[in-house]
Amino acid sequence: MSGSVIRTIGLKRDYPMGGEVVHALRGVDLEILPNEFVAIMGPSGSGKSTLMNLIGCLDTPTAGQYWLAGTEVSRMTDDELARVRNRQIGFVFQTFNLLPRATSLHNVELPLIYAGLPARERRRRAVEALASVGLGDRMDHKPAELSGGQRQRVAIARALVTEPSIILADEPTGNLDSTTSEEIMKIFEELYRGRGQTIVMVTHEADIARHAARVITLHDGVVSSDKRQAA
Repeated sequence: MSGSVIRTIGLKRDYPMGGEVVHALRGVDLEILPNEFVAIMGPSGSGKSTLMNLIGCLDTPTAGQYWLAGTEVSRMTDDELARVRNRQIGFVFQTFNLLPRATSLHNVELPLIYAGLPARERRRRAVEALASVGLGDRMDHKPAELSGGQRQRVAIARALVTEPSIILADEPTGNLDSTTSEEIMKIFEELYRGRGQTIVMVTHEADIARHAARVITLHDGVVSSDKRQAA
């Protein structure tokens, strides 16, 4: 398992709903290696969000195994999962999830505050992360003073600042226009090609998925296709 960043074996997730059981994932076998850029696609109800929640250690499977960076996390307690999340996973959401009254710098620093890093180290790493997404001149701006694309760049910097094993992006361009979406995808491509970052992205947009090197499609809770794309 040590060569994989993500490895799932027979991953299943069932949800009780109105006296019935919904089989959201029906046995997903998946392996993602370091420095892969993977898009996960599929129709509504295919299991995309459920798989993302399991990969992100936000939920636990009903059955099967999940290994993250060589460690089995599918049997961990909630507290153990929280520690793994904070240390090894960077999240980018469709809705940005920024604190409205905090500056860009403070928003990016937040995960490091939770991690207990000293102030000087927090600031250094937050400044570097913002500069890496082209926002070195917007560090003192609050979200309301930024465009949608700039807000998503702040969110990407916040995901990067803990130096995680993987970046999980859930519909990262869903609230952006097409031009801004392309700008954001170029940042993800640079993270993947230039920094060797592993990125797993959920999207329902084929033109966004084309930026990834590999596209995994789910249907009815199983992997229906797994294709690599030309650079």
